[in-house]
Order: sequence, then structure tokens, then C-alpha cells
Amino acid sequence: MTDWDAVFMQEALRQAVKAREADEVPVGAVIVHGERIIARAHNQVETLRDPTAHAEMIAITQAAATLGQKWLYDCCLYVTLEPCSMCAGALVLARIGRVCFGAFDAKAGACGSVVNILHHARLNHRIDSAGGVLEESCAGLLTEFFQRKREQKIKPA
Repeated sequence: MTDWDAVFMQEALRQAVKAREADEVPVGAVIVHGERIIARAHNQVETLRDPTAHAEMIAITQAAATLGQKWLYDCCLYVTLEPCSMCAGALVLARIGRVCFGAFDAKAGACGSVVNILHHARLNHRIDSAGGVLEESCAGLLTEFFQRKREQKIKPA
């Protein structure tokens, strides 16, 4: 973990709060090039009615547009939840240099929890990664969101 990891994860958490406020699963992401944030995104699956509108996917598109190139070698993604297989695959295809995530995802995490796409031996790019950065804050936001969703289902109309 670097000195900057907590700083940039805090910005990803701010993005996750925006997702929660839009009644989206609270996942936020930022992509950093050097010490500058070049992309900010949060989940928009419900808003856009698009199952691919994960924070990471939106951030990758923004970062590539900002840099004017498809490769993100010198960039780091900060995301509040361990990327799923779709997002991890896109990160490999984008050749991102590093991924730093907050909460581990025991059900769908593709950076080591369920599978590890970032380090898969048969793929042509490997990505350095660090998990558990501000894990308690990141996981707490998700736990609170899903607890509220469960309570809403139980309450009679």
C-alpha cells in the first residue's frame, strides 16, 4: 500500500455515496495517472438500465478518453469493492497498471476472492493489486445499503 492509497480511496468512497444516493449499489471508482485523478465514476446500473454500467467500466472509458489512448499502463484504479469478472477482464484489456480496492467480494470478486483474473497465467497482461484499503468504510457502506434494502422488502406496503 502506498501513502496515496487512502487519499484516493476516500475519493472513491465519495463516488460510492453518490451511487447510494441514486439508489444504486454503492460502489465508486477513480482512476489516477501520476498523482492526478483523471476519471471518477459510480455504479449506474439501475439509472441507465445497463448491466455493464459498473463504476469501473465507466471510469475506464473516461480515463481512456482523457488520455486519448486505450492503454492505461501508468494508471491506478481505486474502487470500493473488489472488481467482478467483467470489470477485471476490462482492466486487463485496458492494460491498467494497478488496482487498489476496498472491500473483498466473497461472492463475485475476480481479484482473488473467487477467481484472480488480474494474475491469470494465460492472459497477456498481469496487474499489480492491493485489497483491503479502507476496507471497513467500504464494506460498511455496502452492508448498510443491503440491510436497508432487506428492511424495505420486509415492511408491509
